[in-house]
Amino acid sequence: MLGRDARTEYTLDVDATVIEAEKEAAQWTYKKEKGYQPLLGFLFELGLILGDEFRDGNVPAGVGAVEFLELCQRMMPKGKRIAYYRADSASYQASVVNRCFADHVLFTITADQDSAVKGAIKGIGSGEWAHHEGDREIAETVHTMNGTKEAFRLIVQRWPKLQAELFDADPYCYHVIATNREEPAREVVALHNQRGQAENFIKELKEGFGMNWVPCGESRANAVFFRIGVIAYNLFQAMKLLSLPPWWRTSTIATARWRLYQTAASVVHHGHQVLLKLATSAEKLVLFLGIRKRCLRMACG
Repeated sequence: MLGRDARTEYTLDVDATVIEAEKEAAQWTYKKEKGYQPLLGFLFELGLILGDEFRDGNVPAGVGAVEFLELCQRMMPKGKRIAYYRADSASYQASVVNRCFADHVLFTITADQDSAVKGAIKGIGSGEWAHHEGDREIAETVHTMNGTKEAFRLIVQRWPKLQAELFDADPYCYHVIATNREEPAREVVALHNQRGQAENFIKELKEGFGMNWVPCGESRANAVFFRIGVIAYNLFQAMKLLSLPPWWRTSTIATARWRLYQTAASVVHHGHQVLLKLATSAEKLVLFLGIRKRCLRMACG
Protein backbone atom coordinates (compact mmCIF):
# COMPACT_ATOMS: atom_id res chain seq x y z
CA MET A 1 0.00 0.00 0.00
CA LEU A 2 2.70 2.45 0.98
CA GLY A 3 4.75 1.54 -2.09
CA ARG A 4 1.85 2.52 -4.33
CA ASP A 5 1.28 5.83 -2.51
CA ALA A 6 3.03 8.92 -3.84
CA ARG A 7 3.65 10.42 -0.39
CA THR A 8 6.93 9.96 1.41
CA GLU A 9 6.00 11.45 4.80
CA TYR A 10 3.12 10.41 7.05
CA THR A 11 1.35 11.20 10.31
CA LEU A 12 1.29 8.52 13.02
CA ASP A 13 -1.67 8.65 15.42
CA VAL A 14 -1.17 6.47 18.49
CA ASP A 15 -4.08 5.48 20.71
CA ALA A 16 -5.16 2.64 22.98
CA THR A 17 -8.61 1.12 23.27
CA VAL A 18 -10.30 -1.08 25.85
CA ILE A 19 -11.95 -4.38 24.90
CA GLU A 20 -14.21 -5.55 27.69
CA ALA A 21 -13.96 -9.30 28.27
CA GLU A 22 -15.07 -11.53 31.12
CA LYS A 23 -12.36 -14.06 30.33
CA GLU A 24 -10.24 -16.10 32.69
CA ALA A 25 -6.98 -14.38 31.71
CA ALA A 26 -8.46 -10.87 31.39
CA GLN A 27 -7.20 -8.20 33.80
CA TRP A 28 -8.89 -5.16 35.31
CA THR A 29 -8.65 -2.00 33.19
CA TYR A 30 -8.63 1.63 34.29
CA LYS A 31 -12.35 1.67 33.48
CA LYS A 32 -12.85 -0.80 36.36
CA GLU A 33 -13.90 -3.60 34.05
CA LYS A 34 -12.03 -6.74 33.02
CA GLY A 35 -10.60 -6.89 29.52
CA TYR A 36 -7.69 -6.01 27.28
CA GLN A 37 -6.12 -2.73 26.18
CA PRO A 38 -4.39 -3.01 22.77
CA LEU A 39 -2.24 -0.15 21.52
CA LEU A 40 -2.64 0.93 17.89
CA GLY A 41 -0.69 3.16 15.52
CA PHE A 42 -2.62 4.55 12.52
CA LEU A 43 -1.28 6.29 9.43
CA PHE A 44 -3.66 9.24 9.30
CA GLU A 45 -3.34 9.85 5.56
CA LEU A 46 -4.37 6.31 4.56
CA GLY A 47 -6.26 5.05 7.59
CA LEU A 48 -3.99 2.00 7.77
CA ILE A 49 -2.92 0.32 11.00
CA LEU A 50 0.86 0.46 10.91
CA GLY A 51 1.49 -1.09 14.32
CA ASP A 52 -0.56 -3.00 16.87
CA GLU A 53 0.28 -4.44 20.27
CA PHE A 54 -2.25 -6.58 22.11
CA ARG A 55 -1.99 -5.94 25.84
CA ASP A 56 -3.56 -7.03 29.09
CA GLY A 57 -6.13 -4.65 30.51
CA ASN A 58 -3.96 -3.65 33.48
CA VAL A 59 -1.08 -2.41 31.29
CA PRO A 60 -1.18 1.42 31.17
CA ALA A 61 -1.30 2.94 27.69
CA GLY A 62 1.96 4.81 28.30
CA VAL A 63 4.05 1.70 28.95
CA GLY A 64 6.56 1.15 26.15
CA ALA A 65 5.48 4.30 24.29
CA VAL A 66 8.89 5.03 22.79
CA GLU A 67 9.40 1.36 21.88
CA PHE A 68 6.05 1.36 20.08
CA LEU A 69 7.06 4.50 18.15
CA GLU A 70 10.31 2.80 17.14
CA LEU A 71 8.38 -0.32 16.07
CA CYS A 72 6.17 1.80 13.81
CA GLN A 73 9.22 3.53 12.36
CA ARG A 74 10.75 0.15 11.49
CA MET A 75 7.52 -0.85 9.73
CA MET A 76 7.90 1.97 7.20
CA PRO A 77 9.37 0.83 3.87
CA LYS A 78 12.48 2.37 2.37
CA GLY A 79 11.92 5.93 1.19
CA LYS A 80 8.96 6.49 3.54
CA ARG A 81 9.06 8.01 7.01
CA ILE A 82 6.91 9.10 9.91
CA ALA A 83 7.20 12.88 9.88
CA TYR A 84 4.54 13.78 12.45
CA TYR A 85 3.63 11.99 15.69
CA ARG A 86 0.34 12.64 17.52
CA ALA A 87 -0.78 11.12 20.79
CA ASP A 88 -2.64 11.72 24.05
CA SER A 89 -1.13 12.29 27.48
CA ALA A 90 -0.05 8.64 27.82
CA SER A 91 2.82 9.52 25.46
CA TYR A 92 3.82 12.67 27.35
CA GLN A 93 7.21 11.22 28.27
CA ALA A 94 10.75 12.52 28.00
CA SER A 95 11.86 9.43 26.05
CA VAL A 96 9.18 10.00 23.39
CA VAL A 97 10.01 13.71 23.08
CA ASN A 98 13.74 12.96 22.82
CA ARG A 99 13.14 10.30 20.15
CA CYS A 100 11.07 12.73 18.07
CA PHE A 101 13.74 15.42 18.29
CA ALA A 102 16.50 12.92 17.45
CA ASP A 103 14.65 11.62 14.38
CA HIS A 104 13.46 15.08 13.23
CA VAL A 105 9.85 14.06 13.77
CA LEU A 106 7.30 16.78 14.48
CA PHE A 107 5.02 16.02 17.41
CA THR A 108 1.91 17.21 19.20
CA ILE A 109 1.20 15.38 22.44
CA THR A 110 -1.51 16.19 24.95
CA ALA A 111 0.48 17.22 28.02
CA ASP A 112 -0.10 15.66 31.40
CA GLN A 113 -1.07 18.51 33.72
CA ASP A 114 1.48 17.69 36.40
CA SER A 115 2.85 20.23 38.85
CA ALA A 116 5.51 21.42 36.40
CA VAL A 117 2.96 22.05 33.63
CA LYS A 118 0.60 23.78 36.07
CA GLY A 119 3.50 25.98 37.17
CA ALA A 120 4.24 26.85 33.53
CA ILE A 121 0.58 27.80 33.01
CA LYS A 122 0.64 30.08 36.06
CA GLY A 123 3.68 31.80 34.58
CA ILE A 124 1.68 32.99 31.55
CA GLY A 125 0.81 36.65 32.00
CA SER A 126 -2.79 37.85 31.82
CA GLY A 127 -1.97 39.96 28.77
CA GLU A 128 -0.65 36.94 26.84
CA TRP A 129 -4.04 35.26 26.53
CA ALA A 130 -5.89 35.76 23.23
CA HIS A 131 -9.39 34.80 22.18
CA HIS A 132 -9.46 31.43 20.45
CA GLU A 133 -12.99 30.19 19.76
CA GLY A 134 -16.23 30.31 21.71
CA ASP A 135 -15.39 30.95 25.34
CA ARG A 136 -11.83 29.66 24.95
CA GLU A 137 -8.59 31.61 25.18
CA ILE A 138 -5.17 30.53 23.98
CA ALA A 139 -1.58 31.24 24.94
CA GLU A 140 1.78 29.52 24.88
CA THR A 141 5.02 29.14 26.77
CA VAL A 142 8.29 27.20 26.54
CA HIS A 143 8.82 24.15 28.71
CA THR A 144 11.16 21.26 29.47
CA MET A 145 10.73 17.98 31.32
CA ASN A 146 13.15 16.13 33.55
CA GLY A 147 15.09 14.08 31.04
CA THR A 148 14.34 16.02 27.85
CA LYS A 149 17.33 17.28 25.91
CA GLU A 150 15.56 20.17 24.18
CA ALA A 151 12.85 22.66 25.13
CA PHE A 152 9.46 22.59 23.40
CA ARG A 153 6.31 24.69 23.22
CA LEU A 154 3.25 24.32 25.41
CA ILE A 155 0.09 25.47 23.63
CA VAL A 156 -2.49 26.16 26.35
CA GLN A 157 -6.22 26.59 25.96
CA ARG A 158 -8.39 27.69 28.87
CA TRP A 159 -12.10 28.21 29.42
CA PRO A 160 -14.22 29.09 32.47
CA LYS A 161 -15.38 26.29 34.73
CA LEU A 162 -19.12 25.83 34.62
CA GLN A 163 -19.26 25.80 38.39
CA ALA A 164 -16.15 26.66 40.35
CA GLU A 165 -15.70 24.66 43.53
CA LEU A 166 -15.66 26.39 46.88
CA PHE A 167 -12.20 27.72 47.74
CA ASP A 168 -11.04 26.89 44.18
CA ALA A 169 -8.37 29.46 43.39
CA ASP A 170 -8.35 28.76 39.65
CA PRO A 171 -11.64 29.40 37.80
CA TYR A 172 -10.43 27.83 34.52
CA CYS A 173 -10.19 24.42 32.87
CA TYR A 174 -7.15 23.78 30.69
CA HIS A 175 -6.05 21.70 27.71
CA VAL A 176 -2.33 21.65 27.01
CA ILE A 177 -0.45 20.48 23.92
CA ALA A 178 3.31 19.85 23.90
CA THR A 179 4.84 20.41 20.47
CA ASN A 180 7.93 21.21 18.45
CA ARG A 181 5.90 22.50 15.51
CA GLU A 182 6.46 26.11 14.48
CA GLU A 183 3.03 27.04 13.12
CA PRO A 184 0.88 29.62 14.96
CA ALA A 185 -0.77 28.23 18.09
CA ARG A 186 -4.25 28.07 16.55
CA GLU A 187 -2.96 25.99 13.62
CA VAL A 188 -1.19 23.61 15.99
CA VAL A 189 -4.45 23.08 17.90
CA ALA A 190 -6.31 22.38 14.65
CA LEU A 191 -3.66 19.86 13.55
CA HIS A 192 -3.66 18.11 16.90
CA ASN A 193 -7.45 17.89 16.95
CA GLN A 194 -7.34 15.87 13.73
CA ARG A 195 -6.13 12.93 15.81
CA GLY A 196 -9.78 12.44 16.67
CA GLN A 197 -10.00 10.57 13.36
CA ALA A 198 -8.14 7.72 15.07
CA GLU A 199 -11.24 7.18 17.21
CA ASN A 200 -13.24 6.61 14.00
CA PHE A 201 -10.61 4.14 12.78
CA ILE A 202 -10.83 2.28 16.10
CA LYS A 203 -14.63 2.27 15.92
CA GLU A 204 -14.45 0.73 12.44
CA LEU A 205 -11.99 -1.93 13.64
CA LYS A 206 -14.05 -2.84 16.69
CA GLU A 207 -17.61 -2.58 15.40
CA GLY A 208 -17.07 -3.24 11.70
CA PHE A 209 -14.63 -6.13 12.06
CA GLY A 210 -15.82 -7.61 15.36
CA MET A 211 -12.83 -6.58 17.47
CA ASN A 212 -15.05 -5.28 20.26
CA TRP A 213 -14.92 -8.76 21.78
CA VAL A 214 -12.49 -11.66 22.08
CA PRO A 215 -13.44 -15.34 21.81
CA CYS A 216 -10.86 -17.15 23.94
CA GLY A 217 -9.93 -17.51 27.57
CA GLU A 218 -6.20 -17.33 26.81
CA SER A 219 -4.61 -13.94 26.15
CA ARG A 220 -2.18 -15.20 23.49
CA ALA A 221 -5.01 -16.76 21.50
CA ASN A 222 -6.94 -13.49 21.72
CA ALA A 223 -3.85 -11.65 20.49
CA VAL A 224 -3.85 -13.85 17.37
CA PHE A 225 -7.56 -13.18 16.88
CA PHE A 226 -6.96 -9.43 17.21
CA ARG A 227 -4.07 -9.51 14.70
CA ILE A 228 -6.33 -11.27 12.16
CA GLY A 229 -8.85 -8.46 12.66
CA VAL A 230 -6.14 -5.87 12.02
CA ILE A 231 -5.12 -7.63 8.80
CA ALA A 232 -8.76 -7.77 7.64
CA TYR A 233 -9.16 -4.06 8.42
CA ASN A 234 -6.03 -3.17 6.42
CA LEU A 235 -7.11 -5.33 3.47
CA PHE A 236 -10.42 -3.49 3.35
CA GLN A 237 -8.57 -0.14 3.46
CA ALA A 238 -6.39 -1.38 0.59
CA MET A 239 -9.44 -2.41 -1.41
CA LYS A 240 -11.04 1.02 -0.96
CA LEU A 241 -7.88 2.90 -1.91
CA LEU A 242 -6.70 0.71 -4.77
CA SER A 243 -9.70 -0.89 -6.45
CA LEU A 244 -12.80 1.16 -5.61
CA PRO A 245 -13.77 4.57 -7.01
CA PRO A 246 -12.70 7.61 -4.91
CA TRP A 247 -16.16 8.22 -3.46
CA TRP A 248 -15.92 4.88 -1.61
CA ARG A 249 -12.92 5.93 0.47
CA THR A 250 -15.01 7.18 3.40
CA SER A 251 -17.31 4.14 3.36
CA THR A 252 -17.38 1.72 6.26
CA ILE A 253 -17.30 -2.05 5.98
CA ALA A 254 -21.02 -2.08 6.86
CA THR A 255 -21.74 0.08 3.79
CA ALA A 256 -19.61 -2.18 1.61
CA ARG A 257 -21.43 -5.27 2.84
CA TRP A 258 -24.78 -3.66 2.06
CA ARG A 259 -23.94 -2.03 -1.27
CA LEU A 260 -21.24 -4.31 -2.65
CA TYR A 261 -20.84 -7.74 -1.04
CA GLN A 262 -24.51 -8.63 -0.62
CA THR A 263 -25.20 -8.89 -4.32
CA ALA A 264 -26.92 -12.04 -5.50
CA ALA A 265 -25.23 -13.80 -8.43
CA SER A 266 -24.91 -17.15 -10.10
CA VAL A 267 -22.14 -18.84 -12.06
CA VAL A 268 -23.37 -20.32 -15.33
CA HIS A 269 -21.68 -22.25 -18.14
CA HIS A 270 -22.73 -21.18 -21.61
CA GLY A 271 -21.05 -21.60 -24.98
CA HIS A 272 -17.82 -22.94 -23.48
CA GLN A 273 -17.64 -19.85 -21.25
CA VAL A 274 -18.00 -19.35 -17.53
CA LEU A 275 -20.27 -16.39 -16.82
CA LEU A 276 -21.16 -14.57 -13.63
CA LYS A 277 -24.73 -13.32 -13.77
CA LEU A 278 -25.40 -10.50 -11.31
CA ALA A 279 -28.87 -9.68 -10.02
CA THR A 280 -28.15 -5.98 -9.82
CA SER A 281 -28.51 -2.62 -11.51
CA ALA A 282 -26.49 -1.38 -14.45
CA GLU A 283 -24.81 1.12 -12.11
CA LYS A 284 -23.50 -1.63 -9.86
CA LEU A 285 -22.49 -3.69 -12.87
CA VAL A 286 -20.27 -0.80 -14.01
CA LEU A 287 -18.80 -0.70 -10.50
CA PHE A 288 -17.96 -4.42 -10.60
CA LEU A 289 -16.36 -4.08 -14.04
CA GLY A 290 -14.30 -1.13 -12.79
CA ILE A 291 -13.07 -3.13 -9.80
CA ARG A 292 -12.11 -6.00 -12.09
CA LYS A 293 -10.13 -3.71 -14.38
CA ARG A 294 -8.26 -2.09 -11.49
CA CYS A 295 -7.39 -5.50 -10.05
CA LEU A 296 -6.10 -6.65 -13.44
CA ARG A 297 -3.93 -3.54 -13.75
CA MET A 298 -2.43 -4.16 -10.29
CA ALA A 299 -1.82 -7.82 -11.07
CA CYS A 300 -0.02 -6.92 -14.30
CA GLY A 301 1.85 -3.92 -12.91
